[in-house]
Amino acid sequence: MHFSKTYAQLLLDLPPDLRDNAVQYRELKKVINQIVGELSSLGLQPALLQELIAPPPSTTPTTQGDGGSATDVSASSTGVEADVVIDVHTDAPLHLDGRTRVVYELNAESGRIEPQLRISVTVPRGRPPTPLRSDSESEVHGEGHETVAGEGTGAEQDASADELPAEAGESGRGHTSLLYAFQQMQFEPDVPTGAAIVEDVSISKSDPPSKRPASLAITDSDSICSPAVAAAAADADVDTGAAREIVIPLVHDTKFYALLSTTLESIAAQLGVIHADFVRSLQDLSRAIADTAQPASVAANFHPLSSVTTNAGAVRVKTGDLKSDLYSWREIFQIYLEAEVFESVGEASRGERSVEESERRLQLFAERVTRNGLGDRRQFKLKQSVQALETFLSLNLFILNIKKFSHANSEATRKILKKHTKRTALFFPGLSPGSTPPSSAPPPLRALAARTHPFSLPRLLVQALGDTLLPIVPSVEDYACLICTALAFKPIRLRCGHLFCVRCLVKMQKRHTAQCPMCRAPSVLVANRTNVDWALLNFMQDWFPIEAKEKLKANEREASEEELRELGIDPDQSCVVM
Repeated sequence: MHFSKTYAQLLLDLPPDLRDNAVQYRELKKVINQIVGELSSLGLQPALLQELIAPPPSTTPTTQGDGGSATDVSASSTGVEADVVIDVHTDAPLHLDGRTRVVYELNAESGRIEPQLRISVTVPRGRPPTPLRSDSESEVHGEGHETVAGEGTGAEQDASADELPAEAGESGRGHTSLLYAFQQMQFEPDVPTGAAIVEDVSISKSDPPSKRPASLAITDSDSICSPAVAAAAADADVDTGAAREIVIPLVHDTKFYALLSTTLESIAAQLGVIHADFVRSLQDLSRAIADTAQPASVAANFHPLSSVTTNAGAVRVKTGDLKSDLYSWREIFQIYLEAEVFESVGEASRGERSVEESERRLQLFAERVTRNGLGDRRQFKLKQSVQALETFLSLNLFILNIKKFSHANSEATRKILKKHTKRTALFFPGLSPGSTPPSSAPPPLRALAARTHPFSLPRLLVQALGDTLLPIVPSVEDYACLICTALAFKPIRLRCGHLFCVRCLVKMQKRHTAQCPMCRAPSVLVANRTNVDWALLNFMQDWFPIEAKEKLKANEREASEEELRELGIDPDQSCVVM
């Protein structure tokens, strides 16, 4: 299936506000056809421009008399600049009879992206200018219909005719080649009035200015320049050789970049509004989840512990029936982190996931939440939690749609620029998505290049989700002991700053281990009850009441087993009464 059909089908699956602001791929394709027709009407078929702007890399440079090379290809700040030596009688490249130079550039004075072609033709000394066409084409078309060398024939013309509009095909027939007229210095009335000869200087700098031909400019009159002036200029060219230069504004190419730039600016503005609305929705959801996932301190029987009023060895945790969905939300967020819907954190596949993979993982997350009974009132105690879960799922679905939208527009931009280059042989460096234009490029070109880069809004939304929403419910892994990996209740903070649970620290002291397992500082044996982190102990009692109670029971059970073994009694052996 062609990309245009795939792109249109993808946009149909998106919300209307996103679909209406997408890249107009089909409209841009029509403008490209108009560009091809405009170039063909000037005798500048893409095949010829390809030779003039970017000659084949296999051609061998030929040294000029001034030390330069016959083939010179360079990328300037305003476009692609190339010199090709071609024969003025035929289209054979690298023939030293004459020189044609074509530069694809921007109008530096407009402040917008207005492409233009600057064509320079140098006629060698002692030789009259002749049309840039082959003799075989002259015989076929006749003297009144010159055709620029490099024009496609046969299957190429049939293939291109399907994509050109009717008016473009008609304008190319019976039209004098602009390059031919330019070399002849005789401009017909149908030459575009927007073109202008900006320079006509002699190559021989030793001649006095009075012998050099005057500069010419194309006007709206039928006779662009008088026959006398044209004859004088032609005679001067025969004697000295002259470099003629003409600037051709590309009307439809300007329309192409204007449409593309306007669309990308609209998308950028819309994504900025979407980002702001998403952040506000995320903040509202955060407050809703915080109200339904309250810690144990909201209960009346919660009493904070302190080293002034509490013995560290007698710490107990009471868990009442809290009207809170704290543990339900902790389980939901844990499942969400394990699903890795939009990004992978594993070493083997780290990075952003594809649209298809993100959609599949989001479905798996929803199925697992439902299977665990977290999607309704079976696990939730509060009605607000059900509504908050629906909002959470809708935000993830919204991120998925933005990801589809961004990926589709980025791909459409890449393909339309590639099609523009392929069909017209015109290309500005740095406009392909992911590439960077030179620092000396004009501001309009740099601005457009920045918008052609892959859209990063989905990643920003995922980061906002992880930074704003997920930390509302603390995770057990963030407060686990580094040795037993369970909750570090009755946390002991050593002088080096590392944290361990009291049971692990007691076992290290019984083994006379003096060094910290993390930094090897001699801080284990000097630790005592004054090293209890009371603030963190209260935090764990508040947010992890069930885990703290289970850890206390496990510590007491393990301590009693150690005492029995020290007395020579195996705690695993059953008691036998004689």
